[in-house]
Amino acid sequence: MSAGLVLYTAPTPNGHKVSVFLEELKAAYGLQYDVERIDISKNTQKEPWFIKLNPNGRIPVLVDRNRNNFPVFESAAILLYLQHHYDKENKFAFDKDSDPDNWSEMIQWIFFAHGGVGPMQGQANHFNKYAPEDIPYAKKRYTEETKRLYGVLEIRLQDRDYLAGPGRGVYSLADLNVIPWIRFHKIAGIETLDEWPRLKAWVERSVARPGFQAGITVP
Repeated sequence: MSAGLVLYTAPTPNGHKVSVFLEELKAAYGLQYDVERIDISKNTQKEPWFIKLNPNGRIPVLVDRNRNNFPVFESAAILLYLQHHYDKENKFAFDKDSDPDNWSEMIQWIFFAHGGVGPMQGQANHFNKYAPEDIPYAKKRYTEETKRLYGVLEIRLQDRDYLAGPGRGVYSLADLNVIPWIRFHKIAGIETLDEWPRLKAWVERSVARPGFQAGITVP
């Protein structure tokens, strides 16, 4: 029997954001989902059937069979959609009506990652490992900007365990939206995270969660 949700994905940072959250939801609520692996090396995501789900032709895409096969694309948008519909106890977020400040902080860090870490590290990854020619300027530009963004996270984690939430913070979408990118720091030309000890500890703490460990094996 098919599950209520199907994730079209590949083993990339953006793909792992969603699979990690789905595994966290599975552990917390028993949520079940199906997975369809998309072979991006063959440009499956550019085929007409996929473009109908996501006109941008990128993974991941979530289709919610429980809600008339409603499709959702863009990884951060998928996280917010899943949280709204399937995290009824707000175990991974904050109630925007009763806890608006913590909700806003979470959204701010999601946007920071979605507009900064993902695009900049994505370019660093490309020019350091996948580009067909060596372009030192591009490698330096994007690797240095990725390091700067890691520094911003280090500042935020100065006296906190997680990016959003009261006190020292609580594990939320703000964290799992960006850590899948940081896990791939070596591809971006950043050999270790030792320069950012708080960030390093935060990554290790979060990745050690069973849900995180399960999510990064998908698909």
